[in-house]
Amino acid sequence: MIAGVARDLRAEAERANERRVLVLAGDRDRGVDAAYDAVESLGVDDGAVTMVSTREGFRFEETRPRNADELLGRTREAVVLDCHERFVPNALGRAVGAVDGGGLLVLLTPPLDDWPGIRDRFDDSLAVPPFGIGDVTGRFRERLVATLRAHPGVAVVALGDSAADDAVERDGLTGADGGGDDGAPDGPDAVGGPDERSAPPGARFPAAAYGACLTADQARALRAFESLADPGAAVVVESDRGRGKSSAAGLAAGALATAGRDVLVTAPAFRNAAEVFARARDLIGGEADGDGDEADPGSREDGANEREIRTPAGGRVRFLPPATAADVAGEADAAVVDEAAALPVRLLEGLLDAPAVAFCTTVHGYEGAGRGFAVRFRERLLDSRFAVRDVRLDEPIRYARDDPVEAWASRALLLDARPAVDAAVGDAAVGDATYRALDPDDLCADETLLGEAFGLLVAAHYRTEPNDLARLLDAPNLVARALVADGRVVAVALLAREGGLDAATRRGMYEGERVRGNMVPDVLTSQLRDEGAAAPRGLRTVRIATHHALRDAGFGARLLDEVHAEFAGDLDYFSVGYGATPRLLRFWRRAGYRTVHLSTSRNDASGEYSAVMLRPETAAGRDLLDRHAVAFRDRERDGLSDAHRDVDPDVVRGAIRACPAPGPVDLTETEWRSVVGASVGPGMYDTAPGAFRDLALAALIDGEPALDDREERLLVRKVLQGRPWEEVADELGYVSTSACMRALGDAYVPVVERYGTEFALAERERFSNE
Repeated sequence: MIAGVARDLRAEAERANERRVLVLAGDRDRGVDAAYDAVESLGVDDGAVTMVSTREGFRFEETRPRNADELLGRTREAVVLDCHERFVPNALGRAVGAVDGGGLLVLLTPPLDDWPGIRDRFDDSLAVPPFGIGDVTGRFRERLVATLRAHPGVAVVALGDSAADDAVERDGLTGADGGGDDGAPDGPDAVGGPDERSAPPGARFPAAAYGACLTADQARALRAFESLADPGAAVVVESDRGRGKSSAAGLAAGALATAGRDVLVTAPAFRNAAEVFARARDLIGGEADGDGDEADPGSREDGANEREIRTPAGGRVRFLPPATAADVAGEADAAVVDEAAALPVRLLEGLLDAPAVAFCTTVHGYEGAGRGFAVRFRERLLDSRFAVRDVRLDEPIRYARDDPVEAWASRALLLDARPAVDAAVGDAAVGDATYRALDPDDLCADETLLGEAFGLLVAAHYRTEPNDLARLLDAPNLVARALVADGRVVAVALLAREGGLDAATRRGMYEGERVRGNMVPDVLTSQLRDEGAAAPRGLRTVRIATHHALRDAGFGARLLDEVHAEFAGDLDYFSVGYGATPRLLRFWRRAGYRTVHLSTSRNDASGEYSAVMLRPETAAGRDLLDRHAVAFRDRERDGLSDAHRDVDPDVVRGAIRACPAPGPVDLTETEWRSVVGASVGPGMYDTAPGAFRDLALAALIDGEPALDDREERLLVRKVLQGRPWEEVADELGYVSTSACMRALGDAYVPVVERYGTEFALAERERFSNE
């Protein structure tokens, strides 16, 4: 029976060039056997099937749920997702995206009525101390089950004790016959073969490249890629999954290589760039020059070897892993980055060394939920030397435009979640907004409320995933609050309760055990060696977002004020950890938060150094802040010339300005002679760098004396970070190193006035009288 259901789904899916879902709900072992029967009935090659499971031993390609990102950018005829033992929402999003038109997604689940009440290993990850797994709810799965039972294109089979007891609850058939004109084209002939689709007038790429395009969208993207032949060009191609952006990028890479260019391609893994290489190879018409079976580019481990296609004209298309590609981007003629949203911002920045560069990103899908590209990197790209051209692809290629599985996944995982439209909130006034709790039950009962709130988080932050939707609905340590204007969500905050941990847990954390979900206590305890840091109770802002049409209108500050007022009596401190930028440091300092830590390495997702800040509410909170503020100040005195030597000076200024520990100024008379001599006499900075550091820290923490921006940057770059004079002079725009040296002396004149002892002031008068 199951084989028949699968064949019927497959037949209809192929006719309509759509996808279908088959849910096998029941015992796990029976589900695995049934999945084999279903896949065998499809008549597909085992090599076109992927099994995503915590178990091993399947004859299909295997991957673990936590490694399901291996499916990004790939196309499979069938994917079997085992939802028993560890059901990861991210893995569901990745699995859906990998299924080709005419293909089948098979879900192995517990009985659907029971599933929301079953706790598994993913739920265990939501049970952060002091909460237990019994505190985790099943709202996410309850909502998912409702979509499986209601959405077109989803078949549900309730598995019995034997095949004879299986029952088809839904056959998943939609009645689609593929006879309409809404389906995507099946190949080049559907839109005119290579001989029929001619290159546009003035095209620089060969007609064969345009002939290989399957849609007008692809042809437009290819025309934009032509600019990569010239240095200083950047192309950004955005689309949902299955719109052909990787194919267009591959055709462009092949055309550039045919003209003798060296094209560097990178992606999270080589398998993600397989389509780029396939299209480039088709256009070039040559063989790949490298070891390994290039006919199946996804068969090798990513990053194991360089992959390369050479052309008779001396050009080439080559793949390098992202970190390596970022290091050598300047050596290529052009770089093509596929699935850019899944790469850390710091690596994207390195790829800007290429003479010309293209970024292909997925939106409204799992990859697009990693918003580093849109939120953080896009602004840097627009501020760079590149002339940026944007292209959007909307026409599906791998499956029909009205594919029901795409609509189901978008609803189930909120992959297309968006904030309210601008017109609905544009006139909102901060004083008129209503503060409200976003109770998970209310969110589940109101799809508009859920979509607008989650859409704000997706749009405003660089890392919001389907897993976060499950956390929002089920995690016991999380609460959400919002500002609502005229019934629309205009600002939202996701908050995590932390700390309040018992002595045994604190001891384990101090001795190296990982304690989930307690980010700030973990940093203060395990990294900064404070065993008592996890005892006070805190509330951390995990995410805060304001509608983009209302930015800088005070909504974020108002939301924080409301949160502070609601929770102040229930905890010892508020906290936040985030990728530090000057703007965000100012925002959090104005909200009463103070710096206690700056990470020693960049965050892979944001590309920034992460700041941790506290706002105390009780004596225990103030004691926690005071001791860590002093420790932060003392670390930075030396750390800024070591681990933090490359931190943006404006980030350093903001982080230090938000440190409440006063800078200790306890200089010897010898040190004061050096400082005064360098500021108003013949002295030199190099004779007492430590004294200059102490004074610089004090001046930046206190904000006194009032130095201008360039003078403060000079204190950071030269005195605190110890950069060479020539480098500092060039960066800060001084005409010469000697002018930079004089400027440093001048900057210390008011510093001596502010912090100088009687001896120092007398020493200053000595030179003033000469």
